[in-house]
Amino acid sequence: MSRIGLKPIEIPAGVEIKFENGLVEVKGPKGNLNQEVGRGFVLNIEDGQATLVRPSESKEDKSLHGLYRTLIENMIIGVTEGYKKQLEIVGTGYRAQKQGNKLNLSLGFSHPLILEDPEGITTEVPSERVIIISGIDKQLVGNYTAKIRAFRSPEPYKGKGVKYADEYVRRKVGKTGK
Repeated sequence: MSRIGLKPIEIPAGVEIKFENGLVEVKGPKGNLNQEVGRGFVLNIEDGQATLVRPSESKEDKSLHGLYRTLIENMIIGVTEGYKKQLEIVGTGYRAQKQGNKLNLSLGFSHPLILEDPEGITTEVPSERVIIISGIDKQLVGNYTAKIRAFRSPEPYKGKGVKYADEYVRRKVGKTGK
């Protein structure tokens, strides 16, 4: 039984939700988001709350029930508050710069990496060692952050690389001498 899927979704003031033909549209102060839900799922909206009803008790529908409910809740949070992730750059000579809507990364390669911000994503570089990625779509923010981190993920011996701000890099001891 999906416990998450049964929980009602709170709809804050200023957020408008439409459900037609399996497509959920959420409009809020920060923007608009769309999400398709599976065939047969119904979204009931009443009294500032939304509940998702699954079409049957099959194993597949039960497993998707909680997923769709969480996706809808993430859209509501995104259009009201937005999502933000922070990366830290560790290493000598590693740095980031912002040039217009492009992110310029120097991560020890023979050339700088220049990434253009995707649609709906904004990046800030308060210092050359910190990158803040924000947007209204949780999945886009997470994917773009992971893409940047994947260029030079932190290594366990010196801790050099790009890491999440709340990530702990487990360190290993190097070679021992005679």
